[in-house]
Amino acid sequence: MVGDGFEPEAAAAAVRAMRSGELPAGSSYRYDACPIAPGRVIKAHDREVYSLLRLERPQLVLFDNVLSEEECDQVIALSEGKLRRSTVVDPETGQSTVVAHRSSANTSFQISETPLIDRLDRRISALMNWPLENGEGLQVLRYGVGDEFRSHFDYFPPDQPGHATQVANGGQRAATLVVYLNDVPDGGETLFPDAGVTVAPRRGQAVYFRYFNGLGQLDPATKHAGAPVLAGEKWIMTKWMRRYRFS
Repeated sequence: MVGDGFEPEAAAAAVRAMRSGELPAGSSYRYDACPIAPGRVIKAHDREVYSLLRLERPQLVLFDNVLSEEECDQVIALSEGKLRRSTVVDPETGQSTVVAHRSSANTSFQISETPLIDRLDRRISALMNWPLENGEGLQVLRYGVGDEFRSHFDYFPPDQPGHATQVANGGQRAATLVVYLNDVPDGGETLFPDAGVTVAPRRGQAVYFRYFNGLGQLDPATKHAGAPVLAGEKWIMTKWMRRYRFS
């Protein structure tokens, strides 16, 4: 890895991660206990959140009342002036790059950057039942008419060399929460083709999905897409949780 241009520290961390099982082998995914609390009502830090739908394979939960309408509007207002064209991680180099299949604009926040973001970070950490310090900063995205994000994984496929530097900080991604900040007049659904599930954006609701188990395996059934927006615009807020502390 050092010979290919990686920093020695990042290369060493990636190798340690691989040796400890951080980058899983290609065996069949085994579903273990989901971290999400059971029941229809979940106390998430400062708010009661409602579980509307649970799927076991893949592990997916649809929530309601994750954010209030006022909080959704506040997050959008806080983000509007900071938006930039969205990027993805290049699977060969590990660098951020603009691609045609992701046409949104986005911005991100540091953990607990403002009082509002701090409250939401803590609420989401409690809802996902995962340590606050293991989370990446909240990312807010806007999709206009025609914008989409074609089928992809949120985790870093271990067979792609550019992802070694990504897992060196915080380990592999473990789970995602996508929060819908507005109602979309038409289009913009989140699609899980292998599960046969389509989630329509509704303000204040969120979809959770987990793809990293206790054995260090990755669940390919969590492949998903953001369908093109056909009318209006779509605003979402995303939280990615890592296996370890992320900085």
